Amino acid sequence: MKKIAVIYHSGYGHTAHFAKHVAEGASQTKLVSVDLITSDEASKKIDSLTAYDGFIWGSPTYMGNVSGPFKTFMDATSAAWMKGSWKNKWGAGFTVSGSPSGDKQSTLISMAILAAQQGMFWMPLGINNESYSGVKPEDAANRLGSSLGAMATASNEAAETAFVAGDLKTAKLFGARFAEVVASH
Repeated sequence: MKKIAVIYHSGYGHTAHFAKHVAEGASQTKLVSVDLITSDEASKKIDSLTAYDGFIWGSPTYMGNVSGPFKTFMDATSAAWMKGSWKNKWGAGFTVSGSPSGDKQSTLISMAILAAQQGMFWMPLGINNESYSGVKPEDAANRLGSSLGAMATASNEAAETAFVAGDLKTAKLFGARFAEVVASH
């Protein structure tokens, strides 16, 4: 059985809520096991992360990039880089911000560069914007039109009510797609 880690930082609970939906989607594939790990926890056990076949990274977008705690995790991965222990593993990413743009693309680019530096394979979102097919934008998967990874917008409400249905649908589809790719390689 293949192993996937969803590693994320969440400042106010929104990214954690989205991460749970990503993990739920990935768990639908019976050939993988999925663990949710905060970036703080992951930073402390970089060596044990080599047991995973793939990582889905998640961070809120703060000031146009990953959050400080997620960047701390990224920097901690230099030990894995020195050993080449993540080479040929799978990676993907997602981000949440309070505005439709919020410069979320920069966050995903930072994650994709980390994967490239580690010698990993980066899996893009691979989900078309369903609003082009007549689905109401708030219900559409990939309503924000991302390609590099999953993006979502959260309101200032509690995490459980902060997302439109389409963003949570995107999270589950993204997790499921990632798990299927990892399971098949």
